[in-house]
Amino acid sequence: MQQQSKAEYTAKDIQVLEGLEAVRVRPGMYIGSTDQRGLHHLIYEILDNAVDEAMAGFCDTVDIVLGADGVITVSDNGRGIPIDIHPTTKLTALETVMTTLHAGGKFGGGAYKVTGGLHGVGGSVVNGLSEYLKAEVRRGGWHYYQEYAKGKPLGKLVKGEKTQKTGTRISFKPDPEIFHNIEYDFEILISHFKEIAFLNKGLEIRFASPWHDKERHSDVERVYFFDGGIANLVRNFNRNRKVMQTLPFYYEKVVDDTYVEVAIQYNDSFTETVFSFANCINTQEGGSHLTGFRSALTRVINDFARKQGFIKDDQPNLTGEDVREGLAAVVSVKLTDPQFEGQTKTKLGNAEVRGIVESVVGEGLARYLEENLTDAKRVIEKCMTSQKAREAAKRARELVIRKNALDGSSLPGKLSDCAERDPAKSELYIVEGESAGGSAKMGRDRHFQAILPLKGKILNVERVLQQPDKILGHEEIRAMIAALGAGEGEEFDASKVRYQKIIIMTDADVDGSHIRTLILTFFYRRMKALIEAGYLYIAQPPLYRIQAGRNVQYAFDDEQKDKIMAKLNGQRNIHLQRYKGLGEMNPDQLWETTMDPEARQMLLVGIGDPIETENVFTSLMGEVVAPRRNFIAAHARSVKNLDV
Repeated sequence: MQQQSKAEYTAKDIQVLEGLEAVRVRPGMYIGSTDQRGLHHLIYEILDNAVDEAMAGFCDTVDIVLGADGVITVSDNGRGIPIDIHPTTKLTALETVMTTLHAGGKFGGGAYKVTGGLHGVGGSVVNGLSEYLKAEVRRGGWHYYQEYAKGKPLGKLVKGEKTQKTGTRISFKPDPEIFHNIEYDFEILISHFKEIAFLNKGLEIRFASPWHDKERHSDVERVYFFDGGIANLVRNFNRNRKVMQTLPFYYEKVVDDTYVEVAIQYNDSFTETVFSFANCINTQEGGSHLTGFRSALTRVINDFARKQGFIKDDQPNLTGEDVREGLAAVVSVKLTDPQFEGQTKTKLGNAEVRGIVESVVGEGLARYLEENLTDAKRVIEKCMTSQKAREAAKRARELVIRKNALDGSSLPGKLSDCAERDPAKSELYIVEGESAGGSAKMGRDRHFQAILPLKGKILNVERVLQQPDKILGHEEIRAMIAALGAGEGEEFDASKVRYQKIIIMTDADVDGSHIRTLILTFFYRRMKALIEAGYLYIAQPPLYRIQAGRNVQYAFDDEQKDKIMAKLNGQRNIHLQRYKGLGEMNPDQLWETTMDPEARQMLLVGIGDPIETENVFTSLMGEVVAPRRNFIAAHARSVKNLDV
């Protein structure tokens, strides 16, 4: 019989968090995290409210300012938050929205038919996580404002001066008790604002920050306005590519209170660049709207191709893969009650949306192909070329598999495997060079760490995406495919991978950076799901070994090296070694600095902004020289750690 605890558990032990205390106690539940992403999310939540006004037809301008005092201000010219007394809370509607979770005009379906934010808790959550917040409303001929601190009102609503303007302005300062490092990434913010402007044609988003920008030595100021909406976004995808259509196909229609917008423009690449949105939320996991779009695309192109005689009666239809190769497209829906599913809540689950999107896209695309025969012919020829290439690739792959046993049943001879068989506990180090590979093999923990050394620079797969025989015929690429045992390309299955930590380990010089980029290009193009699953890492070997007597320290960058050297100043016999290659490190040094899970530093490879990621690989690794030259010219002055 277990001994009864002396401590009593009664009603008084049940803690009730009032108002916005729950938000402050568990901020991650409401904004995801309290790091930089959460900091950005505060801005997005207030911006979402302004965008809701735009989607409802009452706002066409949003201003976002990051002040030097750390105060962020988001202003719109919408209707303004109501200031009359709420029947339930007996407070003004403004105070109710700013101090009560799940209070707003998004839930009843009256004020807003369509809303953007995932939660509908924007104003109150931002208020609860702010050291100071001021809400201003211009409505009904008057200017009103109310101030708050950490979610609590500092006083009553104040009626100010007369005004003929309307709108809402929220100024807030994130609470340093919640956000310990208040530092914004302007590139991420700018990318988000630009995307929102693309998705809401006719909405002008202005962003400014008087903060001193150390990189550019100037203020940050951007204005985004796209009268063409997502058609402009598709043209932006294809800015560095040869296109098959003179102008993108664009179509919009409202069916049963669901607004469908689609834009399509084919290019000469071999990759698919399709993004789907629901109420301005990037549905990275797709959903019913994307399924409907793809179904309509395949059906309409096949129907048109047969009608025009491109596909004969005895020939098979084009597949989904055939019609999506070289496709750049955006499908955006705005609906009353979006249901989000998936691991990250970015998959649209509304079943009825599939049929609506399929009908709208089918109707618009069929008309477009009939009315634009020259562009339509180029699109069909592109799709049929893809079909022939796919069939040739299948034959080439089968031949290579037979010759080189890429089915996963045999492992490459150069692989030094680990004893562990559980993928979740196993690691594979992909190492540059035989010398470094030898050190890694000797220094590793053989129980769970496998080593695959690569010889020289691997093939740039970006330039041979349409030639799988070249990709699969490359010895080092075959070794990686066989070691991972999960296939490649369209047949890649991340659930079958033999290691759930794949770590790229290259020298800290120009050649090492190039080899790392080539490996990343291969994984992005042929095993993208591996990155999306969070299995790919980049090792961070030290740049310096600093020895003073028997004391040895390692520095991973110049700043860390300078700090260590400053602390050692007056001491004698200081030996500073700059590592140029992994092969210069002894096995024990490689283990203790780069391979020991208790001490190592690694970077997790993620895709980030999918639009910009796609453009970077196309520009920097593709065959067209001009985009690469322009990129280098634009970023030459901001290069860091250049090794010449």
